[in-house]
Amino acid sequence: MNIKRIALVAGMGAGTGLLLSACAATNSFAAGPIDPEAFGEANRQTYAAMIANPDPQYDEPATASAEAAAEAAERVREGRVKQPERVSTRTVSGPN
Repeated sequence: MNIKRIALVAGMGAGTGLLLSACAATNSFAAGPIDPEAFGEANRQTYAAMIANPDPQYDEPATASAEAAAEAAERVREGRVKQPERVSTRTVSGPN
């Protein structure tokens, strides 16, 4: 009885190995081996999408003022910051 169970488990394991090895193939047998030029293209595209523009061109320059930043920091310290209105993001529809 144990031999039959071992043979069944071994057969299932071999079948699973064949199925998983089929999933690893990216090209069909007719297409030939994996093209080394295209291998990893998804990663290269993802990395390229993460790169920021090293020389951005803006319509108008960003303005910053040390005085305005100091005044804002002072307002925060003194508690004179205007609190924003509370906005509900939940809507209820239907009979209540």
